[in-house]
Amino acid sequence: MKRIAVMSGKGGVGKSFVSAGLAIELRRKGLAVGVLDADITGASIPHVLGVGKGQRTNPNGSMAVGRSSTGIAVVSMSLLLPADDKAVIWRGPLISRAIDQLHNDTDWEDTEVMVIDMPPGTSDAALTVLQSIKPDAVIAVSTPQDLVTTVARKSEDMAAQVDVPVLGFVENMAYLECPHCGERIELFGASGEERLVAGGAHLLARLPLVPERTALADQGRLEEAPLPEFEELADAVWEALGILGAASA
Repeated sequence: MKRIAVMSGKGGVGKSFVSAGLAIELRRKGLAVGVLDADITGASIPHVLGVGKGQRTNPNGSMAVGRSSTGIAVVSMSLLLPADDKAVIWRGPLISRAIDQLHNDTDWEDTEVMVIDMPPGTSDAALTVLQSIKPDAVIAVSTPQDLVTTVARKSEDMAAQVDVPVLGFVENMAYLECPHCGERIELFGASGEERLVAGGAHLLARLPLVPERTALADQGRLEEAPLPEFEELADAVWEALGILGAASA
């Protein structure tokens, strides 16, 4: 199984949306895809992909995956909570242990590619993913603002320090297309590509802000949305699967 971690130096940049969109496009390519929602305190993947709540257990006692409408396997702390607005108030060691358990105690069945929606930041929860789960590569998510691109570069630096390859950056919410004239409106300023790639990583995709997709995500129906800009990102991951060496254990 290959593991691709989607990371951000800070919250609010659309990391979970990028994780879900990437998983959907890889699934559309015919791969058996799973998503590990490792953002324990801000879990949102089941909601976006329309996976119902409830703990799922196999006869052998291992945790079973939930499934989206197209068959994406999902494991998340959110599935175990009674409601999405219930807080998980845990210290770092408990969060790290939960991430390990969600990954190691789950029967991922036929999953070929796992997308890991990482906790934001560069603290112990993110370190757990990079050191214990050891993804094959990291994709870092940013938005165009100067401050955000600077923080996003911290993700690149963290991955380098623990010897995990950085596949590249995704610039999310890069622009909005006017529904009347088609003009691109850069809501958060000009692209931060030059700053993002200063360390040598590639900009894999610039993703627009599309209100219709946001509405579908809120309804748990993102899989119904056309996601053409995600195709390039999925292609980059698809190619990297063969470039990054043997599959992880």
